[in-house]
Amino acid sequence: MEPDNGEETETVASLLLPLASAAQQPYVSELLSFTLDRLHKEPELLRVDAERIQRQMQEVAVGNYRAFIAAADALLAIREEVSSIDKHLESLISEIPKLTSGCTEFVESGEEILEKRKMNQTLLANHSTLLDLLEIPQLMDTCVRNGNYDEALDLEAFVCKLSTMHPKLPVVQSLATEVKQTTQSLLSQLLLKLKSNIQLPECLRIIGYLRRIGVFSEYEMRLQFLRCREAWLTGILEDLDQRSPYEYLKGMINCHRMHLFDVVNQYRAIFADDTSGSEENYDGGLLFNWAMHQITSHLKTLKVMLPKITEGGSLSNILDQCMYCAMGLGWVGLDFRGLLPSLFEEAVLNLFSKNMSTAVENFQLVLNSHRWVPLPAVGFSANSVSEESQEDVTPPSHLMEHPPLAVFVNGVSAAMNELRPCCPISLKLIIAQELIKGLREVAESILRYNATQILRENESSLFLSLCRAFIEVVYPYCATCFGRCYPGGAALVMDAKGLYNGLGRLLTVTPSVEVPKTSTPVVERTISANGELPILENGGPPHSEEARSSNVDETEKTTLEADPKDE
Repeated sequence: MEPDNGEETETVASLLLPLASAAQQPYVSELLSFTLDRLHKEPELLRVDAERIQRQMQEVAVGNYRAFIAAADALLAIREEVSSIDKHLESLISEIPKLTSGCTEFVESGEEILEKRKMNQTLLANHSTLLDLLEIPQLMDTCVRNGNYDEALDLEAFVCKLSTMHPKLPVVQSLATEVKQTTQSLLSQLLLKLKSNIQLPECLRIIGYLRRIGVFSEYEMRLQFLRCREAWLTGILEDLDQRSPYEYLKGMINCHRMHLFDVVNQYRAIFADDTSGSEENYDGGLLFNWAMHQITSHLKTLKVMLPKITEGGSLSNILDQCMYCAMGLGWVGLDFRGLLPSLFEEAVLNLFSKNMSTAVENFQLVLNSHRWVPLPAVGFSANSVSEESQEDVTPPSHLMEHPPLAVFVNGVSAAMNELRPCCPISLKLIIAQELIKGLREVAESILRYNATQILRENESSLFLSLCRAFIEVVYPYCATCFGRCYPGGAALVMDAKGLYNGLGRLLTVTPSVEVPKTSTPVVERTISANGELPILENGGPPHSEEARSSNVDETEKTTLEADPKDE
């Protein structure tokens, strides 16, 4: 039971002295085991032990005082050194981030230098290959300038493949950009060649190059081809001299006859048939629209330029060339002969109307300035002309006694000569009306002159003689000339006899005045070698100096510029 009591005692002691340290617990336990007497003696024993220990400590201190002094000095030095070390540690701690960042920068710089070194080593190892790659744009430009288009397109394809394989390499992308610029220059040169005078083989090569470049779709390729060829045709037409309408039209017709035919054939030979059924090859009627545009432009130019031509023979030549051109283009489906008659009919009608207006105006001018004096009879010596020539139309020579009528007859003859090389059958009635209109204006001018002018008796007889000559000579002669251009046309003109009714009444109203008979000299009817109507000329000399001076204005010569084309 004693052990149990000891454990209980220790427990009680721990409870009674809860502040005792773990080192004091054994002593406290020992105290609890003492008897009461022993406990009363314990303080004295403790005091004696304390004095003993004090004396021992004093003896030790006296015996080892130098050690204690050295230890105190060492402690003081250590404290100072520790403070200094603490300060240095604090400065070191503050500098550590800078050291860390410096080390980091050094590591990064070292890595960059290492990468650059590796790149330089790689560059040195592939120097020749890179040099060849960087020279590709210059080499391609040289090929383009020298016309080596196949080699240039091979280089372009190689660079495109290289760019696809290495899309993130700046050098390769820069190389691809330069090659694209050179490709644009190549494209410009190819399109410029299409705008020049080239034949089908060259066109095939150029279209093949354009297809390899791949910048145009099939439809755009067709459109670009037609645009370039049209620009070439336009350039040819712009080089023609527009100061001469006749020469310009000849050049334009010849250009369209040869080159438009070639362009259509080139287009059909290069591109697939429109009826192939392939949507890619179908051009939506592009060739047809382009050809219609060219024909329309051709006809518009004819409409503008034909009225500027003042010679019937030139109109006839242009018509012949247009018909030949249309017939040639008919082989490629561009026969436009059916569109030509209306254009040339209008031009012929305008030319005839202009010539008739000129004849009427000249008649009025000469009539207003005419001096009514007798003129000598004019005759021509007989020539060795066969009797068959009696059927030819020759102006009556005695019209020279009436200069106004002679001028008008010359104007009508000139108009007929210009009409004869190109006289459309469809204009027969219209031109007959124009001729009748001119004759009516002449008759009205004569009546107006009679109403506004006061003539003496001898002048009145000459005036009535002029009226009679107009009715009996000029009017039938003009009808006969028209019949030479249009068979049966003389009847159309002669049926309009009402136009000189006023002159007839004038002649019947004044019967008391003796109208001098017109002397008819011996004249042989002749016709020129090209079938043109002759022109009156005043070949008779005056009988006196007075007649010469009085008729200087009335007996001037009039001539016509006849077209050399035979009827």
